[in-house]
Amino acid sequence: MNETIRARLRLAASALTLALLGTAASADGFGGGWGSRNGSLSLAKEGVLYKGGVYDDPSNPTTMSGQMYVFYQIPSGYRWGQRGPGAKYPIIMIHGSQQTGANFLGTPDGRPGWAQYFAERGWPVFVIDQPGRGKSGYFPNAYGPQAANPSPSTVRSRFTAPELSVPLEWPQAKLHTQWPGGYGSGVPGQYAFDQFFASQVANMPNGDRALDLTTKAATDLIKDIGPSIIITHSMSGPVSWFIPQANVGKIKAVIAVEPTGDSSLTGDAAPGTLCGLSNVCLKFSPPVSGPADLNLVKVAPPSPDKKSCWLQGGVPHQLTGLAGVPILVATGQASYHATYDYCTSKFLTQAGVKHDYVPLASVGILGNGHMEMLEMNNLTIAAFYERWLASKLR
Repeated sequence: MNETIRARLRLAASALTLALLGTAASADGFGGGWGSRNGSLSLAKEGVLYKGGVYDDPSNPTTMSGQMYVFYQIPSGYRWGQRGPGAKYPIIMIHGSQQTGANFLGTPDGRPGWAQYFAERGWPVFVIDQPGRGKSGYFPNAYGPQAANPSPSTVRSRFTAPELSVPLEWPQAKLHTQWPGGYGSGVPGQYAFDQFFASQVANMPNGDRALDLTTKAATDLIKDIGPSIIITHSMSGPVSWFIPQANVGKIKAVIAVEPTGDSSLTGDAAPGTLCGLSNVCLKFSPPVSGPADLNLVKVAPPSPDKKSCWLQGGVPHQLTGLAGVPILVATGQASYHATYDYCTSKFLTQAGVKHDYVPLASVGILGNGHMEMLEMNNLTIAAFYERWLASKLR
């Protein structure tokens, strides 16, 4: 069967799936998603708060920066202070580059998002906009000029329709089928694409500073809500490790969805991050004073569809601060991260960090790109993550 026929069959199958999911809601005027919700969301409390903000001069303040917007939903009947087997800890959801917490609140075609899924099932959810993004506000006097505007062509080729690039930017892109509308639908002019692109924002130019502010604001939040679970995505990957390091004993699990880490799409030329998992070095044992101490060396990939890894040379420094924290690193079948997330897993293993690395295709979840929380099978993925959490929190 040639690739053209295979692509048409994938498109037809995806369109049928979408039609079956959205038939009851096709006339609502909101993209066909409203009215197709399952489950019941009963809340004891819902609201907004800000964490992490600091005045420039506490004795005579003229401005504030570093604040982080937090939208929260607390399920009815939730009992605070849960501990031990079966406890449902608060879940903090942290978005990636050029994104906001909107990624977790719903999908661009109007279906329920991960926040609703977990809240319906009894988990308190705290969805943030990282400092300098979205409702957290951007303050040039504190952060400098914003980075470049999001690009429709980059969003299409990297996130929503990588399968249409000629040539493909990575081999696995041809497997992408889960963007709302199916194969080939993630293009400008399509409702879901336009809604998603409208949600994009400009980054803070200094990404390392942005992650530091997020770590500090999340730590401020955890002081209030207690032991928590964090779900990170993409650019926020390094806070998967910084937040547990800053909140010893308070992070009960980490789900790192395609985290920025050891390699990158162009990572055969240099490490994706200077210190293996981040540009700013974590607290290693023995301590490191900078990237040179890690002696990162290039390790050839196991197959042509993968990128090289950058692992420690000599006796590896250990990340003892992550010991005992259940960690899941998960990767979509068709994402550009499918070429190199295995390297992040290898770096963690080399540094003595026990974790689970799960390519979603290995558990029968197929066709996902980088924005899996927005794609047609987003709740199937959420259900897998919840099962993983249940297995680790027994």
